[in-house]
Amino acid sequence: MITYKTTEDFQKMRNAGKVVSNIHYEIYKNTKEGMTLKDLDDIAKNIIEKSNVVSSFFGYQQPGAKDYPAYICASPNDVIVHGIPNSKIIEEGDVLSIDVGVSYSGYHADAAFTFGVGKISQEEQDLIDTTKFALQEAIKLVKDGQKLGTIGNKIDKIATRNNLGNVKNYVGHGIGLEMHEEPQVPHFGKKNRGFELKTGMAICIEPMFNLGSEETKVDEDGWTVRTVDGCKSAHFEHTVGLTEEGVYVFTENLF
Repeated sequence: MITYKTTEDFQKMRNAGKVVSNIHYEIYKNTKEGMTLKDLDDIAKNIIEKSNVVSSFFGYQQPGAKDYPAYICASPNDVIVHGIPNSKIIEEGDVLSIDVGVSYSGYHADAAFTFGVGKISQEEQDLIDTTKFALQEAIKLVKDGQKLGTIGNKIDKIATRNNLGNVKNYVGHGIGLEMHEEPQVPHFGKKNRGFELKTGMAICIEPMFNLGSEETKVDEDGWTVRTVDGCKSAHFEHTVGLTEEGVYVFTENLF
């Protein structure tokens, strides 16, 4: 179901988005070698508990898996998305993706970013930069009347031009009263085809690029999604609203 939003609804999403951005900033600023992925989840948990919001992730249900047990997704290296924070020690050279979602007064915001821990290779930095660039270019295309095929086509061309695997098994989504709503927002497609965006909608665009194949596999926990070839992956996501005043990125980075 698509939630069409009023100005008041969008303000609630802005509030949720500010908390998501703050969590991203605090995790980025405080991540150090020797910490665990669970330590990063604790940072998010503490902020959520102090910010009058509810975690969108904790307890989330998915067929074939236990309820999600954490406040963030922490996906290192070959983990593309949905990595469960655990006792893994963070090391120099890790490429780490962090995904966070919260709701404020019932309205959700959701975003992800990827960064390198300490020194990483130029190839890995290019992967991160290109995935972020693809999201930025996609957001520029968001407007009333835009077709999602045009946005997906732009993302796919950036991946192809840079010889990166563009994950197609996992897509973006509408967002509002539920974290995942219609429409699906694929990161590929044909120009001027597909679902048409309208003012009052909000969507999450979240390209995931791999250094190798675009193909994926899922761990036995039913959540953790990895590259099939062990190559590293990057993931960037923002919650974007089509408001009466124009397009607004609710989860804009603070760094």
